Amino acid sequence: MKKVKEEVIDKAKEFLKAVEGIVKEKNIDKEIVFEAMETALTTAFKKNYGKSNSKVLINRETGDIKVFSYLTVVADSIEEVDEEGNIIKREINPDLEISITDAKKIDKTLEIGDTIDTEIEPKEDFSRVATSTAKQVVIQKIREAERSSILSEFEGKEGELLLGTVALEDTDNYFIDLGRSNGILPKKEIIPGEHIEMGSSIKVYVTKIDNSGKNLVIKLSRTHYGFVRRLFELEIPEFTDGSIMMYGVSREAGVRSKVAVYSENSNIDPIGACIGEKGSRIANIIKELKGEKIDLIKYDKDPKIFIENALSPAKNVTVLITDPKKNEAIVVADADNFSLAIGKKGINAKLASRLTKYKLDIKNENEAKELGIKLG
Repeated sequence: MKKVKEEVIDKAKEFLKAVEGIVKEKNIDKEIVFEAMETALTTAFKKNYGKSNSKVLINRETGDIKVFSYLTVVADSIEEVDEEGNIIKREINPDLEISITDAKKIDKTLEIGDTIDTEIEPKEDFSRVATSTAKQVVIQKIREAERSSILSEFEGKEGELLLGTVALEDTDNYFIDLGRSNGILPKKEIIPGEHIEMGSSIKVYVTKIDNSGKNLVIKLSRTHYGFVRRLFELEIPEFTDGSIMMYGVSREAGVRSKVAVYSENSNIDPIGACIGEKGSRIANIIKELKGEKIDLIKYDKDPKIFIENALSPAKNVTVLITDPKKNEAIVVADADNFSLAIGKKGINAKLASRLTKYKLDIKNENEAKELGIKLG
């Protein structure tokens, strides 16, 4: 028996050394692994040797394994309710239980619900059975713990900008190495026309962290309007210290973005701060966006002024708020600015509408006259 126990201990120590390496590599709490091993070994022992009132404990310092059978301390008289709701008395099961009176004779501090443990020697083949069973359960626990650890690391990253490395590619996606996990960047979420190289560093915007399936899924984008917002916050420190603020962003990826900014300090020019000295700040953002045009819009609490600003590069437009409750407005533009207000394929008007949250009906001068609207 001594030889059997030594064999169990040796194999357990061997396994613990391997686990030690995994713990360090996966950044998992060692206690989780210990508990998993104890659960696995206890399950194996109960299953193979029919000892339902048994448990396996592992010494955290030495890795020594001990098997115990235990008796649960119960009341001297046990009453239970049968299926029909009748109260019945049952006998104490001497293989599993011990009465509180008898337990007190062994240890006066024992209470109902406590256990009395007795160490037992495992059978000869327990080493093989236990190691095989424990290995599978512990691997699963390690996977679960690693997943939990990764989730806690990325929790709260939704809506944030991350820097990763392009690791893999398939027909529909790029897989971005973010450190302890890969994110999925669908090819439809890259900026139109950009070329992405394997092994290159890339900035990505986290649109969703999905923990509902078998694997943690981190969904990424470079076309989301939030990507532009985070680039501005990264490049322009005034957003961090609060001296300038961003009202909103509307975007047609690869074509144009409109960014509305403002400051509560009248001495600060929010648009100038975004442009930077000799255009250096905005140039860095445009470079990351692969040449996408950016309209910097000054936000105004007056919706008429804000809409006028949002329709840049169009100028000299007249705005009439037709339904403030439904956020509807008519915009009149002269001949020189009508096509600019609408933009190629209607992009400028669409982005201005998204940015201001107003439905914009853009009219030329002739249409305005028919409606009795005069240019200001």
